[in-house]
Amino acid sequence: MKVNAWLLSLLVVTMSLSGCIGEEETVAPPLVEDDDDRRMFVTDKTGQLLDMDIEPMTFQFSDVGETGKEPSIGITSSGCIFFIAMEKVMRSCDYGASWEESQDPVACSPTTSDPYGWVDPITDRVFGVQMIGLETSWICWSDDDGESWMGNPHDSGTTPLNDHIKLASGPWTDSGYGALGQITSNFYETAVYYCYNKLAGIFCFTSVDGGATFELGGQIIGLATTNGGLHGAISTAPDGTVYVTPRVATPTVIVSKDNGFSWFERTMGEDTGTPNPRKNSEVSADSDSNAYHVWTGGDEGVYMSRSFDSGETWDQESIRISPVNVISSVFPQTDAGDAGRIAITYLGSENDEMLNQSDIDGNPWNGNAHYAPNNASYHLYITYSLNALDENPIFHTYRVTDDPVQVGSICLNSGDCRDIGGSNRNLLDFNDLHIDREGRVYVAFADGCTGECATNENATAQDSRDGRGSVYYLASGPSLYEDFGTLIPLLDD
Repeated sequence: MKVNAWLLSLLVVTMSLSGCIGEEETVAPPLVEDDDDRRMFVTDKTGQLLDMDIEPMTFQFSDVGETGKEPSIGITSSGCIFFIAMEKVMRSCDYGASWEESQDPVACSPTTSDPYGWVDPITDRVFGVQMIGLETSWICWSDDDGESWMGNPHDSGTTPLNDHIKLASGPWTDSGYGALGQITSNFYETAVYYCYNKLAGIFCFTSVDGGATFELGGQIIGLATTNGGLHGAISTAPDGTVYVTPRVATPTVIVSKDNGFSWFERTMGEDTGTPNPRKNSEVSADSDSNAYHVWTGGDEGVYMSRSFDSGETWDQESIRISPVNVISSVFPQTDAGDAGRIAITYLGSENDEMLNQSDIDGNPWNGNAHYAPNNASYHLYITYSLNALDENPIFHTYRVTDDPVQVGSICLNSGDCRDIGGSNRNLLDFNDLHIDREGRVYVAFADGCTGECATNENATAQDSRDGRGSVYYLASGPSLYEDFGTLIPLLDD
């Protein structure tokens, strides 16, 4: 059972924060949490707990009712939520109280394994992207909240492997491809970007007609030559800057300031470097175009580096977002509102008693989720900072799930997954976080521990092989846009 939003509200009011299995192996039960165990944390930039009151927030849960592996989420200005994962584009226009399939099976081709979705925050155009084999993708879009759809296939060319597809949109600039818009009247209101990887690296293209065609672009510089050029989500800023995050050992971003005409590469500090098996770090940008790059560090915590100049330079000393209590983390995602107001979500484990015990390969576990012991439990965390640009930012973190999202390891390398009662690649590669026009945070995730797994205190990895589409969103608490103040619940109690 997922944590009830109103129970969490009560907690906020009353609480201040001052190995491979052998045939005869006995698996210990997961750690049973006491009612007074800490679920909320206020921390500094090193992850250390602070003796401060937490920002009051409650979160509402919604079960999408379909498989939700590798989910994307977006919210149109009408308040309709779009959850895109696997075969279907799911829609809720009643704040998650109910869900329905929105996808047009003719305009939107059926899936293979790499769905991706995007809602343009300027035009409200909803995109759904699917792979068709390994050489072609299908992009469909809707301009009426999913009532009708259009779509086209996109061939990746003669070089094999079209994978890790991503799409986003952002403002036109006055240089590069954006300069073309100064002399033509048929440009779509926003630039639409489409990236994927091939064996040679990362390829990114820009559409001038709202995603119908992608004629501009190609292989971008700063390639992630290790692991085939895998990359995270595309992010854009209000000033038109575009960010793509490659999968490399040192936290890195690839940046364009001219709508994808040219790219340059920048690295973060190596103090908490990211080993290659990590996937899908992400950048968000606030209303002043300050940028925030988040990733899982070498010590398995969630870290951030900031850019105050649209990606030109970055903090070289990383800031820890996750509390030190969280000793393992995966799938960090982020979005931002006004300057310094950001939110981050991730899956994390507080099972520090399991560190140095045997992992699934029989080696001492160091917190890497890929090798987590079979009874380690992972929850969903949501972290806010309302002063992320300060020299000493403060982070307010909520563990919002009552039962685990996953028990046991989480595959972080698709070519090296474990089969313990079913592959631990059940969650695939990422989750998602976006805010709506009022600055309300929405999180999409795949829940791997459902049914009896969620109620069984002795659940182990083999019980946790689901991928149920799930959403948490902010019910009450601070908007990421200051003008909206404190948000109130969208649903009646």
